[in-house]
Formats: sequence, C-alpha cells, structure tokens
Amino acid sequence: MTLLTRLQSYKVPEQATRPSVAGKLTRVVGLTLEAIGCRAAVGSLCRIETLDGNLEAEVVGFAGDKLYLMPSEQLKGVIPGAKVTPIGEEQGLPVGMALLGRVIDGVGEPLDGLGPILTADSARFVSRRLNPLARKPIDEPMDVGVRAINAMLTVGKGQRMGLFAGSGVGKSVLLGMMTRGTTADVVVVGLIGERGREVKEFIEEILGAEGRARSVVVAAPADASPLMRLKGCETALTIAEYFREQGLNVLLLMDSLTRYAQAQREIALAIGEPPATKGYPPSVFAKLPALVERAGNGADGQGSITAFFTVLTEGDDLQDPIADASRAILDGHIVLSRELADGGHYPAIDVEKSISRVMPMVTSEEHMMMARTVKQFSSLYQQNRDLIAIGAYQRGADPRLDLAIAIRPKVEQFLQQGMKEVVPYDECLRSLQQVAMNLIQGRV
Repeated sequence: MTLLTRLQSYKVPEQATRPSVAGKLTRVVGLTLEAIGCRAAVGSLCRIETLDGNLEAEVVGFAGDKLYLMPSEQLKGVIPGAKVTPIGEEQGLPVGMALLGRVIDGVGEPLDGLGPILTADSARFVSRRLNPLARKPIDEPMDVGVRAINAMLTVGKGQRMGLFAGSGVGKSVLLGMMTRGTTADVVVVGLIGERGREVKEFIEEILGAEGRARSVVVAAPADASPLMRLKGCETALTIAEYFREQGLNVLLLMDSLTRYAQAQREIALAIGEPPATKGYPPSVFAKLPALVERAGNGADGQGSITAFFTVLTEGDDLQDPIADASRAILDGHIVLSRELADGGHYPAIDVEKSISRVMPMVTSEEHMMMARTVKQFSSLYQQNRDLIAIGAYQRGADPRLDLAIAIRPKVEQFLQQGMKEVVPYDECLRSLQQVAMNLIQGRV
C-alpha cells in the first residue's frame, strides 16, 4: 500500500472525535485554576460555574489529564469541585470601520459606554503568518508630525520602532503627538498595563477629539488579569492587520511591550514554566518576535503597519532583558533621556543614542548627510560638556568645538517641540537644512 493510499484510508481515532465532557475544579493556585475530567485544546475556552454566575477561562496548559485555566476576570465565588465545561474556541474579534473612535478592552468589548460595536467581519486573535518574501519593501517615509523624528530618525512606512523610556519622561505625550500629527489613515493604540487614571487622561487630554476620530484604543489597565493584558496586545495587532488588509496605512502605538512580556511571565510561571533570564521564562522571548513580526508592510495590494512599541527601562537600564531582546528584533529604537526631561527638553529624545535602521532606504543622500552633521556636532558638544561647564575649555582651542558651542541653542530649539504642535515632514526638512548648512559653512 502506498503512502497516499494509507493517508486516504486513515480514520481519525474515536477518542479524538469524542465530544468533550464536563469536568471539575480541583485546585486554585494564585490566578491559575486546575481542572480534571474534561478535554480541551490549549487556547480554547471553558465555562466555570461559580456562586456569582458563570466565569470564562482560557486553557493555557495541561499536564496529563489536568488542565490549567486562566480567567480573564477576577476570581470570585469559585468553590472546590465546581463544574467546568469546554465551550470550544473563542469567538472572533469584531473588526470594521465601526471601531474608529471607540475604546475596547482586550477581547473587543466596548469600554466607552457608546453601545455595542456592530461589524460585519470578525478576525481570529492569532493570525496567519505572512511570508517574509511576500512583504513589500520599506521605501517611503512616514510623517509622524514630530520634528526630531522626521528629520533625525526618519521612519519608513512598515517600520517597527522601539520607544525606550523610563517612567515620567514624556512617553505617553510623545505617543499622543504622533497620533495627532501622523499622515497615516488609521491609528491603533494599545494601552497595556497602564494605570486606569492614565488611560482616561490619554484618551481625553493627550489624544483629543481630533486624534480619537480616526483611532481605535485597546485598553487593558494594570488591574486587568494577565490573560487580558496579553489579549490586549494581540487584539491591537489583529485590528491593525485588518485595516492593513483593506489597503490602509496604519500607525500602531503599543504601550507597552514590557507589560506584554510581564503578563506572559506571570502566566508561564503560574503553570510551572521555569524562569531563565532574570525571572523571565523562555516562552517570553519566543512570543516577543512573534508579536512584533505581525506588524510591517503587507503583500502587494495591501497597506502597511508602522509600529512604535514602547519598552520600559527600569532604573533607565538599557541592558534590561526585555529591552535587550527588543532592540534585536525591532527596526530601530528611540531613547528618551531622563536628563533631558529633567532639564525641560521635550520631547526628551536622545538623538545620539537613537537610530532608525531604515532611514537610508527612505531618505536622500543629502538628508542623511545633514542629519549626520547635526548629530556629529551635538555629540561633540556632549563629549566636552563637563569641560565647558567648569570653564576648563578655552575658546579657540578647537574650531569645531567652538562652532558646536555657538550653535548649540539653535540645535536644542530645533529638537524641541510643543505638545500641541504638529510639524509636517517637508517643514522638518527645511529646518534641518537651515541648521546643517550653518554647521557646514562654519557660521552661526
């Protein structure tokens, strides 16, 4: 019998087709529930009967005949031996133009009190992997309305950038500036693991009515379960992918990638996965690239997802495991400096420590030369700043340093921008040219 004949005559074992039966809870450890007596696939949902009604939980692992479940809500009213019934795969996420202007949670339920979201289409949370050879190349700049980024760290349509920042250095404000100033068709914002107060402030004050009109906000605050925070990131990517398939250019702002990693760490440790690097289990470093690679350009006829993933640097440590892993899988990084923020320099972008890896592909030779010139003189000033501050440097000893000192106020003015100010891409280039030509010609 040939292999083809054997495959055609193969019958699925009776055990595999047998419908799942209800089981019961045997143990609760932290946020993890253990159940026996039922069979369900990883990623499927189960219904648990509690004293306060039914509770839905997702299967996140198993060991032998024991299932590990993670609820998406707070544990209340759970009793020993509670009935656990598999209910199959999760429902698809509603996607469509009706999402614009709405605020939803990690599984697509509205949070803004504006009623249900009625859409004709739905999408799976985990999408089909896109062939890397089918992606369109990144060859066109994306205007984000921020002078320091447009001119010095130009972003291309379909690029994945990291925004590395500690707490309180203007990260959320910068995201809001890009939301209002971008030329993208649709903006998808994921607020994952943030304080509940900051979610409302971002939507009402930083995003504003103008920015919200073409945006979809996915919010899974810090008090949400780890599963909901994990789902929040995947929901934001799923929505962005839908708009990309419609041929639209999407700006995805994910705040933050670190909270996504921490949520996966909580789930993995709860089901017994051993910690590896500074308490992070191996599955975290497998999920990070899987999430990031979903962004980017689509195939021919599709749009693009230009993504900014914020990465929290605890104690301003850029060698944090998540920060280090993120730099390796992203197409560039923007570092926000606490020192600049303390000095009132906003946005607090440290252009010397930041880089856009696709900038040479989306800008001209002249643009690259001008940005490099400004960066070199800015770096020269920073290297000698202490000598200048204590008066140890004597004017005339180094003509290049003299020029860097003289033009420093103009460079700082060029890199700073008001919170409500939007600077178009062409205007950013004119401002860069003015500063760079003064440096090249040796005049202030």
